[in-house]
Amino acid sequence: MPMTSRSHTQSREPIVIVGAGMAGLVTALLLAHRGVEVLVCERGDQPGGKLREVPVAGQRIDAGPTVFTMRWVFDELLAEVGTHLEAELGIRPLEILARHAWDQGGRLDLFADLERTVAVIGDFAGAAAARGYRDFCREARGVYQALEKPFIRASRPTPVSLVGRVGPFGLKGLLKIRPFDTLWQALGEHFPDIRLRQLFGRYATYCGSSPFLSPATLMLIAHVEQEGVWTVDGGMHQIAATLRRLAEARGATFRFGTEVTEILTDRQRVTGVRLATGETLAARGLVMNGDVAALHAGLLGDAARDRVPLARDSQRSLSAVTWNLVAATEGFPLVRHSVFFSRDYPAEFDAIFRQGRLPAAPTVYVCAQDRADAPDAVLKPSGPERLLCLVNAPAIGDTHAFSPAEIESCEASAFSLLERCGLRVQRTPANTRVTTPTDFNRLFPATGGALYGQASHGWKASFNRPGTRTKLPGLYLAGGSVHPGAGVPMAALSGRLAAACVLSDLTSTSR
Repeated sequence: MPMTSRSHTQSREPIVIVGAGMAGLVTALLLAHRGVEVLVCERGDQPGGKLREVPVAGQRIDAGPTVFTMRWVFDELLAEVGTHLEAELGIRPLEILARHAWDQGGRLDLFADLERTVAVIGDFAGAAAARGYRDFCREARGVYQALEKPFIRASRPTPVSLVGRVGPFGLKGLLKIRPFDTLWQALGEHFPDIRLRQLFGRYATYCGSSPFLSPATLMLIAHVEQEGVWTVDGGMHQIAATLRRLAEARGATFRFGTEVTEILTDRQRVTGVRLATGETLAARGLVMNGDVAALHAGLLGDAARDRVPLARDSQRSLSAVTWNLVAATEGFPLVRHSVFFSRDYPAEFDAIFRQGRLPAAPTVYVCAQDRADAPDAVLKPSGPERLLCLVNAPAIGDTHAFSPAEIESCEASAFSLLERCGLRVQRTPANTRVTTPTDFNRLFPATGGALYGQASHGWKASFNRPGTRTKLPGLYLAGGSVHPGAGVPMAALSGRLAAACVLSDLTSTSR
């Protein structure tokens, strides 16, 4: 979908984008670059949506996504608007993708260099495990290659249209994506060691799902990481700040602290929006960059409530309890990304998805935002450092108010696991900011705190996500709750799809 030249699509009535999350920012940038008048209405005070940062002890800490992958998405995006990634953002490739630890023993790093990872897995779990890892990476690469063009890059597919897109010669590869096996089952074929199954099963959580319920297709994330993981100078929030700056330079207007409460129509198509202040704004069209659950709940009025299909058998994705803190650490050689695994992985996900409660023994992810990752540069900072600690949680923040006792129990379990693995965090309440599913539901209404839209459970889940267009002319969808899925690069791709649809419809209308 090339958009390299400006077109004559300007109008006094703008395209209104509701939400300045990743997808909304990408849509705004591409439309503004093509000369479309764009107004972005954001209820918060900063761009980014889930790609947010919070102040703690006078410092800014990333409080959302912390991993930058699939850089080709941003290479292509910025090329379309006449610039390039290195000119706009400082990014650095990681040598150690992540460090993993278990309280029953063992520590394992995944490296950007495949051969180094093969070697350390062999030392960790034996030669058979090393061979299993090679086979797993080969299979993951095949799954990714089978799906990149016909699914990830394309508009919302159906099972039939997906087969049509790959054509007769691609059908053989498509049959290898294993949609009917669970990720956990597939991992068992490659890794007898339960610790390795835990490690690679964590890829399901990258899209808010359980490895015991999500399809083996999600192994493609292993290939995505092998293609490169980067850090962003100044933190991940700089991606959002950069896209806003580029969009404004091309004429887009941003209004922060501006909440849209109703989509206005003439019964045939979108005509504008009503704000919480009562003000109305005319619009040629509207891009909803928010969770589609908000539309189903009627939070933007009744006109759009029934115009977006709702998958009745869908399940909310994971939420989280997070601790953003500034604290001194000792005992464990943290790198940028470290994961500390619980002993009973099935019990952890059973508690979240079946019982709807916080797990008694959660796995803990720690992002040490002041750490480098090269082996010769992993020494801990001389003083307190910025940390994001996260455990998975059920998305029930709209129906359950998590009590202080529940959060304190969860915190005790999480930090006790860190200590058993050798990491001591000298935390204090004054230098800690806790976010619960209730808080995430407040930030992202009608989600219950779900951070990834619907969970990717079962083979149909990926096809259940709505596409860009809706049954209401002039209303478009973008973001992590729609196709192609959750995560920073996927949301950016949904923004590109939204911009392409808007431009196509504007051109058609003008003709």
